[in-house]
Amino acid sequence: MSKPEMKPIPPAELVELALGVLRSAKFPQLATIDGDQPRLRPVSPVKTDGFTIYVANLRSYGKTAEIAANPKVELCYVDDRHDQVRITGIAEVLADRPALEEIWESNPLLRRYLGSLDNPMLIVYRVVPSRVRYMKEWALDYHEVPLA
Repeated sequence: MSKPEMKPIPPAELVELALGVLRSAKFPQLATIDGDQPRLRPVSPVKTDGFTIYVANLRSYGKTAEIAANPKVELCYVDDRHDQVRITGIAEVLADRPALEEIWESNPLLRRYLGSLDNPMLIVYRVVPSRVRYMKEWALDYHEVPLA
């Protein structure tokens, strides 16, 4: 079986295709490193701003120590058509109080389970993308999505 032929996709269309996958696939997988062992788990972003993804976490979770030791992460979104978006970036702790308040107010589950934005167990990561790649279904090759 031969590899499907890749057709060029204009950059603006790539951005829209990739953002469509993010809107469709609500629960990406987050990859971290635990020493020399990769770890992968589904996450539920609390905010998406273009390709910058915000993920809430509890300080007691394993990924907290993993990200503190190595903030390089990757998120992988796969929609129901098997289109993929991979976001490679750095996870940084969000300390901007107005941004945290906006996330808190828009997420009833956070409020229900944590009670207060000042709950010391809450940590929100902002994954700042350094690379975004899009793959159509089983095309077997990724397209680089422009970040600017």
